[in-house]
Amino acid sequence: MSTQFRLPFTAAPTHAREDFAVSPSNADAVARVDGWPAWPEGRLALVGPAGCGKTHLARAWARAHDAVVVDALAPEAPDLATLRGRAVLVEDVDQRPSGAAGGGGGAALSDEALFHILNMAGVDGGTVLLTGRTAPVGWACAVPDLRSRLNALCVAAIAPPDDVVLEAVLRRAFEQRLLKPDPDLYPYLLARLPRSAAEAIAAADLLDEAADQRRRELNKALAREVLGDFEGDEEPG
Repeated sequence: MSTQFRLPFTAAPTHAREDFAVSPSNADAVARVDGWPAWPEGRLALVGPAGCGKTHLARAWARAHDAVVVDALAPEAPDLATLRGRAVLVEDVDQRPSGAAGGGGGAALSDEALFHILNMAGVDGGTVLLTGRTAPVGWACAVPDLRSRLNALCVAAIAPPDDVVLEAVLRRAFEQRLLKPDPDLYPYLLARLPRSAAEAIAAADLLDEAADQRRRELNKALAREVLGDFEGDEEPG
């Protein structure tokens, strides 16, 4: 059976902490993030596959602690002087190219800038949370001292979303759209959705639009029509 929907990404998930669903797939990572400010040397890496919720959890932490958010792929170099003593969130560190020049004509946060940000952690109340899809030991860098800092990071890992997380995402998405789907729609979608919160939200967007335009009930039959047929799926609607 195919498990891939053809989904456009039409809505961004909320980053409110109260909307983050805790389950066995992420409970350990949540506990480690909530352990702030007792992170070793004021540093923590939050890692997990795309769509697992790490950006949601990281942004909720940043909001709670008034953290400066740094996009590791942004061409503009951060003003390092303004980061001293602050909480800092650096996102998508694993996607930087090795030896990134950063700033000026660069295309990503430089090795030197990242090294300085890590060194600020634990000084004058400074702390840093970094996100990536893979463990820091595999992140690209060309500076030996930075390599040693990355290898020593404490890591909080999130697994792909399980059914508990995806059902919570779907229920919240439908509630926000004032929709009341048939109860059996949830197990139907959970058996077929990719393990991604973003794609679950995209599915809710499409079903919302279709139910409104077609004046239909939100149920399995509509989901099958809107989201595409599944190979071997002969279950009646």
